[in-house]
Amino acid sequence: MQINRLKRGRVRVSTAGGVSLVLLLVFLAGVWPAAVRAVEMTSLYTAEVPLDPDDPEAQTNAFREALAEVLVRVTGSRAAAAAGALTALFPNPVAVVRQYRQGPGGSLIVSLDGPAIELALRQSGATVWGLERPLTIVWLAVDRGRGDREIVPANDPDALVAGDHSVDRNRLLRERVQAAATRRGLPIVFPLLDLDDREKTGFADVWGGFEEPLLQASARYAAPSVLLGRIRPDEMQQPRWTWYIGGQRFSWPGDPEQAIDQLADALAAREAIRGDQNAELIELTVTGIDSVVAYGEVQHYMENLRVIDKLRVKLAASDRIVYDAEVRGGRHRLEKALAAGKLLERDERGYFIDGTGMPFDAQTGPSAQALRYHYRPPNPPAPAEIREY
Repeated sequence: MQINRLKRGRVRVSTAGGVSLVLLLVFLAGVWPAAVRAVEMTSLYTAEVPLDPDDPEAQTNAFREALAEVLVRVTGSRAAAAAGALTALFPNPVAVVRQYRQGPGGSLIVSLDGPAIELALRQSGATVWGLERPLTIVWLAVDRGRGDREIVPANDPDALVAGDHSVDRNRLLRERVQAAATRRGLPIVFPLLDLDDREKTGFADVWGGFEEPLLQASARYAAPSVLLGRIRPDEMQQPRWTWYIGGQRFSWPGDPEQAIDQLADALAAREAIRGDQNAELIELTVTGIDSVVAYGEVQHYMENLRVIDKLRVKLAASDRIVYDAEVRGGRHRLEKALAAGKLLERDERGYFIDGTGMPFDAQTGPSAQALRYHYRPPNPPAPAEIREY
């Protein structure tokens, strides 16, 4: 595995809707800013598993397999699916099954009790990887020889007729990567490859691993994690992968499934929190509370944030609420959870308010454990620009 440093850069990009914005790509830091995209994985505790019609204990075995898959997602460790580890924590998998139903092809779709599983993991001191996970943009270049080279896009071109070999092959590759990411609980997107993308980068940049144009093209997706894949299907050479995150570059060979496993293992090592790790006390101020409805929405939202172990209202004023929150994983994890939730937006003004309602001195700034956010009333969802998996 190779590690290299990247440059820090400021990139101007535009969204698909044409709205300009400036994103600061901070790649030299060991963590990424909360402004970049975290995705709340709401389906971590649901798994689709095969159901053997000839097995008299098919349902029980399916529950056990679903639990094993979920444990890998939630802990970030493939070792969590080992029979001994699973039996020690959950001797009766049925106890954590909430509901189940028949799936396609004779499969069983099983939904498990997330809070109960997390509690058992924490009590055992195991790691827990939360619902909020960094988005990864996947640039996958395929060289089939004789000039047949392309990047796998997020969507197949509508203009091409069904049965087009290039479209079919791209779809199969994309589905392999998507299935592996779903199995590990990773949010990923493929590039749109529209005019905006093509103006910034192309096949040669992905195949050659040219960092600057690739990272500029990736900025519009606000993904802190960038994965490059290079595949020659008809050669013995293994596909090559390069992963960019937090100012570092990692490289490894392997099939798409192996690459996603490597990515998930590495992200979990950065993100997962040990169950026996102490919670940190953080003061969180939420401004923009202009009605009883706003107060109720914010209060309900905060009470249901799973990253918070304990929550206390320190101050309730006419336009703000100040909370004391105990967060396992600290400030960084809380910032990511709030960024994924979209109800509160970070207030970047030069002053913060403490529990008395008075601003801190502008020269000294807030304490490292004080955060300020602004309530943003829910709006109708914007047209989807990115397909998430």
